[in-house]
Amino acid sequence: MSSSLTTPPTVWLARGRYSGSDAADALRRTLRSRKESGTLDDFHELPGPDTGTGSDTGGDPGHPGHPVFEARWRVEGPVTVRARLTLTGGDRWALAAESEGTAWDLRWPSPATRFWPEDGAGWAVEPATGLRLPEINPLPEDERDLRRVLKAALHDSWAVHVVVHEAMTVDERGLVPLAAMVPPGLRHRVVEHRAAPQQLRAVNWALRDTGVEVPRGGAAVLPGDPAPTGFAAGDFAVRSVFLDGTEPAELITAVTRYAALPRPLPERAGPLLTALRDDWRLLTLAEELERERGVVRMYADALEAMTTSRDLYREAAESAHEALAVYRETYGELSEPERPAVPVESSPLTRLTQTFGRLRIPGRRADTDSTDQRTGGAGGASR
Repeated sequence: MSSSLTTPPTVWLARGRYSGSDAADALRRTLRSRKESGTLDDFHELPGPDTGTGSDTGGDPGHPGHPVFEARWRVEGPVTVRARLTLTGGDRWALAAESEGTAWDLRWPSPATRFWPEDGAGWAVEPATGLRLPEINPLPEDERDLRRVLKAALHDSWAVHVVVHEAMTVDERGLVPLAAMVPPGLRHRVVEHRAAPQQLRAVNWALRDTGVEVPRGGAAVLPGDPAPTGFAAGDFAVRSVFLDGTEPAELITAVTRYAALPRPLPERAGPLLTALRDDWRLLTLAEELERERGVVRMYADALEAMTTSRDLYREAAESAHEALAVYRETYGELSEPERPAVPVESSPLTRLTQTFGRLRIPGRRADTDSTDQRTGGAGGASR
């Protein structure tokens, strides 16, 4: 299940799989090209096993030891976007991007195209289903495989999955992918499933537990798991999609509205977002200065806390010395065996009385014995 946390409105998330031989090298080439063209302000590769350092110390906190790339660019002039892409398993990638101070606008370019080539060749593969992100994906003819694909789509919380039913066999005009017509920020987050005319019943049977039903010749957006807040299946079903090359405006509106819903943070996206915010390394000079000032403030606070602790310790020691002086004034410098074994809270008079009670008074025993002898002697005389 996904996290109960909601994806912040400033954040753009996507993941995929690279089908080439060296994903890290492809990323480096694209990032260098984007910086040279001015598309990127800057980029940075964190030290790790693939950068010749021989150490994992610079790896991503969410995925230790994996190559991590950071990039920064601007949209609409003053808005800065920071993005962080992590490679796992050599070919799988996950990307988190965040705009500074404003909600993410789907009209902005896809952050994936800042790291990868724009044509999507080799990298735009959805890992949950193995399907191509920017292309049409026909559902399998075998019903068991069809159910498997739709089940994976229903449990995916990263991409937007759409099922389009072909009421009749389409020609080339009907083979324009939906990804080519949605806003740029959705082009690498939409997976389009195409159902052939005879597959409608099998599709709706596979979706029966979700409440989603694909109309004949129409389309439906799948809810994901868990579904976004405010999702109602009927609100995201389109009764007619004309696959004749014209723009399916109603379907595009449904997909865009779905993407705008408050969505739970996808599974495994939490560490990516945390690393983007808390472990960002690609700093401007102003940001580096502010970070150093923060370190200075931290040490100053620590020093102040240590000074306060020292003062408190000194006050406690002074109080202990004062208490010891009072004790000595009250009881004197008694050796350890002579000290009265009574609670400290006893009064001086009580302690003095107890001390005298343990002392022997000289002559007292002798007087008593003499008296007894005299008494006994008198008795003997009388006898």
